[in-house]
Amino acid sequence: MSQWIGTSNQTYAPYAIEELRRLLPGASFTQLAAGEVFMMECPMEREEVLALIREREPIFLRHIQPVDRSMRVSGSAADLEGLSEMIRNARLMFMDKRTAVHIRRNVKSAFHYSASDTKALLDAVLEEWDAEPVVQQPEVVISIYAADDQLYVGFAPPADMLSDWPGGAVRFQREEGQVSRAKFKLLEAERTFGLQYSDYRSAVDIGAAPGGWTSLLLERGLRVTAIDPADMHPSLLSHPLLTHLKQNASDAKLPLQGFDLLVCDMSWSPMLMSRLVLDLKESLKEGADAIVTVKLMHRKPLQTIREVMERLSTAFHVRKAKQLFHNREEITLHLRKK
Repeated sequence: MSQWIGTSNQTYAPYAIEELRRLLPGASFTQLAAGEVFMMECPMEREEVLALIREREPIFLRHIQPVDRSMRVSGSAADLEGLSEMIRNARLMFMDKRTAVHIRRNVKSAFHYSASDTKALLDAVLEEWDAEPVVQQPEVVISIYAADDQLYVGFAPPADMLSDWPGGAVRFQREEGQVSRAKFKLLEAERTFGLQYSDYRSAVDIGAAPGGWTSLLLERGLRVTAIDPADMHPSLLSHPLLTHLKQNASDAKLPLQGFDLLVCDMSWSPMLMSRLVLDLKESLKEGADAIVTVKLMHRKPLQTIREVMERLSTAFHVRKAKQLFHNREEITLHLRKK
């Protein structure tokens, strides 16, 4: 038997729960924050659950935290004292390890202490036992979720939680002169799919305007062909590695096997996007990668995703499908040309 806190993007918890029901027979679920955070109780032990999630990672599950400890909270100073004592008693989990403390609160939680105050207190406790409090690249994470009247605490490496960010909420700092926030989506895809854009040489960006994704690829040194009848951002137009084809992608004449990366973030229907990507497959080198978003335009996202992946799998291996933190009414696919 094991307990978990699961997190999805806002409103998508029902789909994450449906995926987990299919993956983990006998699991039961309780809502903690409407449409986003839920408790899962599973008859399987922790390692069996993790093995199944690693093998078939749910698309809509952004973050999962084991529940190793729990305590009732009242809104008094005793809450912090009890949490400190709980961490001291679990010291074998993180002695001599780089340890991060992640705290999230339900808006109705009786636990009123800020994340920064709670972290400062627990960092001091960690230092008592020769653990190294860190923010980045931890070996183990102390993940705390403050529900209405309970604290749920779990200890695990970040890979077992699917993210090294609290609740899987990946935050990037906006840069001066940034073309668009869409850049964050492509940055998160790089981390999630284990890619390095600087390893590629030439990319085609379908539906590129105003150029958020193109700008990131240019920064990484790629030669980019951006296709869109709309205008690109003025800051990109003089870039020596950019070619802008101001036309519809379906009309573009591209060189055979000219690109080792395709990216596509168009607001088209999933079937139209799939057809366009398949039509462009001959312009991609063998083994080329593709990062594409799938817009979820009706009430059956799991069915839509299944149909899109079946269609694209005629020419591509679907490496991973994930709803990223920076996705909204969509998911992102990582494909590799067969």
